[in-house]
Amino acid sequence: MSFVLVDRPRPHVALVTLNRPERMNAMAFDVMIPLRQTLEEVGRDNDVRVVVLTGAGRGFCSGADLEDPGHIPHIEGLTLPTIALRSMELLDDVIRQVRAMHQPVIAAVNGPAIGGGFCLAMAADIRIAADDALFRAAGINNGLTSTELGISYLLPRAIGSSRAYEIMLTGRDVDAAEADRIGLVSRVVEPEALLDASYEVAERMIALSRAGVELTKRLLHASLDAASLAAHMDHEGVAQLYVRLTTQNFEEAIRARKEKRDPVFRD
Repeated sequence: MSFVLVDRPRPHVALVTLNRPERMNAMAFDVMIPLRQTLEEVGRDNDVRVVVLTGAGRGFCSGADLEDPGHIPHIEGLTLPTIALRSMELLDDVIRQVRAMHQPVIAAVNGPAIGGGFCLAMAADIRIAADDALFRAAGINNGLTSTELGISYLLPRAIGSSRAYEIMLTGRDVDAAEADRIGLVSRVVEPEALLDASYEVAERMIALSRAGVELTKRLLHASLDAASLAAHMDHEGVAQLYVRLTTQNFEEAIRARKEKRDPVFRD
């Protein structure tokens, strides 16, 4: 049985599904290592313009598997402290891979996103939630911290520090309606409409310039680390000039408006 599935439901869209529904797609190493490898392979597929990430069954991802963490590779001869460090590195690599994708990544959150699952959803560029989804920074409820897999970096930047601190320090559930209200997700839909809604957003991006979309994603990510507005504006300007001067996209957009048709961007 494969714990990670890849489908091509629409042209230029890859649907990546965590496939361990009996464990609510918990983050066992036997799931997360194949997920990172799969995302790396999908990222190299130039036919894929957008990636949709979801979970099988009733949940998106329930975080760490407390009963069966799975097999940690390449730890023979290591002591517990080093094994722990290698284990966290393996999970961190999944988040880094999501962020490093050339393609935009849409998290189709089809149910609970708990602990590391919340982190995984936050790593995506866009989050669309079913109305029965919920988010929980669960580590603090287990006597640990809620700061794992980059969430203490990503969440405050997505919803503001005060809201993020309150959610992470209390470990309470954030339902889909609240997630929509505070900007944690871009929209909430009926469960049966979740994937179609994700594909609609994907197809909107696919119709645009590949270079334009990829550079926009890069610049949005870079803005989170920008030292100043002026420095970031310089980067934005270079990106805009790059696409303007190396493609005929702008000219095609003008022609399309005059001819009352959709533009076809060939980069």
